[in-house]
Amino acid sequence: MLRWMFPLALSVMLAGCVDHNWQTNDITGVMPALEFDLVDENGEDVQAEAFIGKPTLLFFGFTHCPDVCPTTLAKLSAAIKQLDESWQDDVQVLFVSVDPARDTPDVMKQYTEAFGPQFIGLSGDLAKIDALTNRYRVTYEYGEKDARGHYNVSHSSSVFAFDRQGEARFMFSDINSLEALVGDLSYLMEHG
Repeated sequence: MLRWMFPLALSVMLAGCVDHNWQTNDITGVMPALEFDLVDENGEDVQAEAFIGKPTLLFFGFTHCPDVCPTTLAKLSAAIKQLDESWQDDVQVLFVSVDPARDTPDVMKQYTEAFGPQFIGLSGDLAKIDALTNRYRVTYEYGEKDARGHYNVSHSSSVFAFDRQGEARFMFSDINSLEALVGDLSYLMEHG
């Protein structure tokens, strides 16, 4: 009897060491931990350490974005609303502006409030934004200004998910379904 119990017990123990099979894109061990030094939507300096302890979603964009940003943030809001009610206030979405010239703290706060209390706008000078976008291999580029001084900013649509310790876990993009996001976010809330 002991001959078959030991392999069974070993299998059960090893199964607990296997990481989750994410429905979106697994970035565990591939992307660095959450780290930054920016300005929040209240105009206060803030570091990544302030967000440790809750699962965190990180998205880069700008408030004048005509399509990708509002669509992505609305999808994140919809996913959060599908979580167990007890988890909905335990997740945070950090929306980092790549357009600090137009996205002042007041503008960011007004924009993020439209998506829910879990959404927090962050910005900073271009050197700090570039340090963060380089850290997560995110690109952005300013378009030409029109006659009225308006311009667009092309940027990545990826959303990075971090566990409660600030470790990168999965990446969500517009090719992933809402159901996949809800599934991975639920797992992260329960186990991360």
